[in-house]
Amino acid sequence: MLTSKPMTSRERVLASIAHQQPDQVPVDLGATPSSGISAIAYYNLKKYLGINTGHTRVYDVVQQLAQPEDDILARFGVDVIDVGRAFNTQDSDWYDVTLPTGQEVQFPAWFKPVQQADGSWDVFDADGDRIATMPRGATFFDQTYFPYLDGYPDSYDDLPKLMPKVHWAGLAHSPWDHAGEPDFWQKLREKAIYLRENTDKALMIVAGCNLFEWGTFLRRLDNFLMDIMLQPAEVERLLDALMEIHLQTLEKICHTVGDVVDIIRFGDDLGTNQGPFFPVATYRQLFKPRHTILCNYVKEHSQMHTFLHSCGSIYKLLPDLIEAGFEIINPVQINSRDMEPERLKKEFGQDITFWGGGADTRHKLNSGTPAEVKKHVTELLEIFSPGGGFVFNTVHNIMPDVPPENILAMFEAVDEFNRAGA
Repeated sequence: MLTSKPMTSRERVLASIAHQQPDQVPVDLGATPSSGISAIAYYNLKKYLGINTGHTRVYDVVQQLAQPEDDILARFGVDVIDVGRAFNTQDSDWYDVTLPTGQEVQFPAWFKPVQQADGSWDVFDADGDRIATMPRGATFFDQTYFPYLDGYPDSYDDLPKLMPKVHWAGLAHSPWDHAGEPDFWQKLREKAIYLRENTDKALMIVAGCNLFEWGTFLRRLDNFLMDIMLQPAEVERLLDALMEIHLQTLEKICHTVGDVVDIIRFGDDLGTNQGPFFPVATYRQLFKPRHTILCNYVKEHSQMHTFLHSCGSIYKLLPDLIEAGFEIINPVQINSRDMEPERLKKEFGQDITFWGGGADTRHKLNSGTPAEVKKHVTELLEIFSPGGGFVFNTVHNIMPDVPPENILAMFEAVDEFNRAGA
């Protein structure tokens, strides 16, 4: 319901999640590693704006994403932040690096990739295993180590030790790069409370708890897809081992910040460009019961709202994802099959919040003119925003090839839309 008094950012986001019309469309930039901006694009944006202060800090080293600074968040009216930004706040937590593409950025002090003679960058773990590589000309790190590539083990006792050999876990972004410290959970609560008391923005924590994706991380995508069809019993055994670990993590998160943080972000890429990776019946058999357990745990032990990041065409899965307990879906990949914005809003707009879908990063934001971008964004705002249930964000991260003038045009469209509705 519209109010005469402007909402705080937190009120705005929570109203939209509750499917109430906020005073204006809430905005996200960088609250999750699937709603952020490439360090290259961020550097270029700051240069275009004539901003010579601050730093381009690569907080997500796998995807090479920048942590947006406070003045950028204010400039674009961003309403939500990741609690991880309260970590690594000292200059000593970072060091200067020049990317192969020429941008001067900073890496976390703990991240030490090795540059090879061919121009690639490799990452090795403490055992000397190469766990990630960024080939010459690439702009992010690829996984190179798959712990269960040769088959399923008899026991999963070593799973917690093997998971850091997957680069998504071994090169975790903040706050999880501090998870091994003895006072981590105490610090997490203290820093989350600090953010809540010193900003009016909604707070997000990224929890992961991936299921299908962890199968692909451990076995490799091609193998795990075959396993789902040919070895479902082995798949379920792995999923049960993962659930044990995930529930332990959720217990700690809920106990530590469940009364402070507003949204918890899960991840599981379930879709391709053409549809789900597997039949709906397979989702219902293998993944939905476990997703339901995760969502129920959060709702029973915290105030946090459940957010699922899943790329691709997931239209056919949305009814089941909603039933499983997910309240928010991201990145709303409108450029894939069956994911037309009008269709999504009409069929599911009362049941789930669309966090994303505000600009097509594949075809429009990177290659359109600023005028075309503004028109495109305005049309999507008109579709998604009525009645709440929408937080503006691009379809996944703003990629390195997006011109800074198009980023500005996108946020200008949002600002003009919000002003027109005020």
